[in-house]
Amino acid sequence: MALSKLSTMAIPSAKNIFLPLSVVLLASMLVLSSISDKFFYKQAGFIALGILFVFLFRKFDWQGILGYRWFILGFYVLSVFFLVLVLFIGPDIRNVKSWLVLGPFSFQPAELAKISLILLYAEYFSRRHMSVARWKTIFISFVFFIVPAVLIAAQPALGSAAVIFGIWFGFLISSGLPRDKIFMALAVLIAAVFFMWNWGLKDFQKARVIHFFYPEKNVLGANYSVIQSKVAIGSAGLWGKGYGQGSQTQLGFLTEPTNDFVLASLIEEWGVAGGVAVIMAFWALLLGILKIGSAAVRNFEKFICLGTVIIFGMQFLMNGGTALGLIPVVGIPFPFLSYGGSSILTGFFLIAIISAIDKRRTG
Repeated sequence: MALSKLSTMAIPSAKNIFLPLSVVLLASMLVLSSISDKFFYKQAGFIALGILFVFLFRKFDWQGILGYRWFILGFYVLSVFFLVLVLFIGPDIRNVKSWLVLGPFSFQPAELAKISLILLYAEYFSRRHMSVARWKTIFISFVFFIVPAVLIAAQPALGSAAVIFGIWFGFLISSGLPRDKIFMALAVLIAAVFFMWNWGLKDFQKARVIHFFYPEKNVLGANYSVIQSKVAIGSAGLWGKGYGQGSQTQLGFLTEPTNDFVLASLIEEWGVAGGVAVIMAFWALLLGILKIGSAAVRNFEKFICLGTVIIFGMQFLMNGGTALGLIPVVGIPFPFLSYGGSSILTGFFLIAIISAIDKRRTG
C-alpha cells in the first residue's frame, strides 16, 4: 500500500495497538505455561523488558538519537559486524549459526539487522522517495539489503533472509517505484533463489522444499514436523482440547511447539476459535500501526511504521504458513506469540518507537 493511501484511514491513539498486542502476549503466556514453567518465566522477563522499552521511548525524546544519520548508519554497520562475527564464533545449533552467546546471554544478530535496515531505509527513502525510480537510488538501496541478506543466508537462516528481502522490496513499492522496475526487482529475487538453490542451500534445507511437494512421503523425516502440526490443528475442533490437554504438544510429538509451531500448539488446546481470535488481534495490531503511520507528520516516521508492518506481516505469514503446511519449514517466529528473547525484544523495540511517534503527534 502506498503511503499516500494511508491518509484515508481513521487516526487512533497508540493505546489502540496495546489492546491487540496484549491479547497476543496473553496467548503466548498461556501456551508457554502449559508447556514449560522455564519458558513461561523467561518469556515474562522478556516482555517486562520490552514494556520498559516502551516506557522509556515515550518518556524521553527518541528523536534526539534516531534523528541523526550517523547513528542510524552506525547501527547498521554494527549489525553487519555482528552478522560476520556470528559466522566465526557462533555455536552450531541444529545446523545453523544464528546466535551470539555472551556469558548467560544470547541473541540473534539477524534481529538487529531487521531493525537497522528499517531505520536506514526510513531515513534513506524519506529523503529520496521522489527520486526512487533513479537507478542510483535503487542500486544503493539494494547494496544496503544484499550485505546483511548474504550474511544471514550463509548461517544459513533463509527465513530471515527472505524477511530482509521483503523489507527492501516493500520500501521500493511503497515509495512509488514504477512497474517496470518492480519486475526487475522480482527478477533479482528469482536469480537469488536460483543461486541459493544451487550453491547456498544445505541438503536438509533442500529436502524440506522437495518433500513439501510430496507430503505423503518421508513422514518420519523432512515432513514429520508439518504432519504433526496438521494433526494438532485438525484434531482441535472449535474450542480445543483444553489447557494442558493437547496430546501432540504435551507428549512431544509436535516439534518446536513454543516457536516454529506455536500456532499449532495454541489451536490444539484453545481450538479454532482461540486461533482466530489471536490472528484477528494480530491483524488489528498491524492496522493500528499503519494508522499511526498515516497520522505521522514526517515521512521518516511513516516509513518506520510501514517497515514494522512489513516485518511483522511477513513473519506471521511465514510462521502460520509453516504450521498449516502451506510453505516449507523456514524457522521464523510468530511475532509476540513465539518464545524467544531476540524476537520479543525486537518487536517491542519497534513498538516503542511507534508508540513514541504517536505521543509526539498527540503530545
